[in-house]
Amino acid sequence: MRLGVLDVGSNTVHLLVVDARPGARPLPAYSHKTDLRLAEHLDDAGAIAPVGIHALQRLVAEALEIGEDKGCESILAFATSAVREATNGEEVLGAVARTTGVDLGVLTGDQEATLTFLAVRRWFGWSSRRLLVFDIGGGSLEVAAGVDEDPDAALSVPLGAGRLTRTWFSADPPPREEVKALRRHVRAEIARHAGQVLRFGTPDHMVGTSKTFRQLARVCGAAPSAEGPYVKRTLQRTLLHQWIPKLAAMPSQERADLPGVSLGRAPQLLAGAIVAEAAMDIFEVDELEICPWALREGVILRHLDTMEPEDFA
Repeated sequence: MRLGVLDVGSNTVHLLVVDARPGARPLPAYSHKTDLRLAEHLDDAGAIAPVGIHALQRLVAEALEIGEDKGCESILAFATSAVREATNGEEVLGAVARTTGVDLGVLTGDQEATLTFLAVRRWFGWSSRRLLVFDIGGGSLEVAAGVDEDPDAALSVPLGAGRLTRTWFSADPPPREEVKALRRHVRAEIARHAGQVLRFGTPDHMVGTSKTFRQLARVCGAAPSAEGPYVKRTLQRTLLHQWIPKLAAMPSQERADLPGVSLGRAPQLLAGAIVAEAAMDIFEVDELEICPWALREGVILRHLDTMEPEDFA
C-alpha cells in the first residue's frame, strides 16, 4: 500500500510518500517539502498570526493534492512544537480541519522522542544494544535511550535550532557575547535533564538524526547524500568543536555555501551546532552515527504496527 506522512514542523511542511507492506521496510517513493517557518509567524502573545494560518491551510491542501496524485491510500498528518506551543493552537487545528478536512494530530515532545527512537532502532537493529538518540529540530531537542523498541527514557527540551536563533541572536553573524551566553544556557539546560537518561546505563551506540545533524556531519566531512542512505556517516565531537568558531564568524549566506547546507537552514546552523556539541559533551559522546530515518519514519512504522493484516489486502 502507498502511505503519505505529512509533517508540520517549525521549519517546514513535509510530505513523505512511501510504499509499505507487512514485514518490509517503508520504501520512499516521493518527497515534497516547503519552507513555512511557522514558528516565525508567532506574535508577541505566542499565537500563530493569520498569515501563518492561511499559509498552513494552503500547504496542507497542496500536500493532499500531491498525495492523491501519487496514489496515497491514506495520509498520516501531524504537527510538532510550533503548533503544540502556540497559544491559539486549537484555533489553528480547527482552521486546517475546516478548509482541508485534515485533522492534524499534535505530538507531545516525549512522543516525538519515542517515535524517533523507534525509527532508529528499526534502522540499526538489535545489535546496537542500548541506544542513545539525539534529534535537533526547529523548536526542540529530543533525547531518548533504551534497549528495546520503546525507550527507557524519552524527553524533549526547548532547544531547537530555529527557536534559539530567533531568541538569542540579534545579528548575522551574532556578537561573540551572544554566542557565549547561548552556550551557557544550552549546557545548563541539557545538564539539568541528563540524569533522567544516564541513570538507565551507559549506551552502546550513539546516534544523531534529522536535518541539523546530517548537515553538521556533512560540514565535518561526511559523505554527501548523493552516495545513498547506506553509507556510514558520523559526526565527531572534536571536529564539531573546531567548526563552531568558524560558523560563528560566518554570515548565513556564507554558511549556505558549505557542503550540504541549504540557504533556508543556514541561519540556524550555528545554534544547532552549539546544541549538538553540548549534548555530545555532557553525555560524553565522542562520535555519533547519523541515522537516515527519523520522526516521519517512526510515525509510519508505528502506524503499520497497529494495522490489521486485512488492511494490507
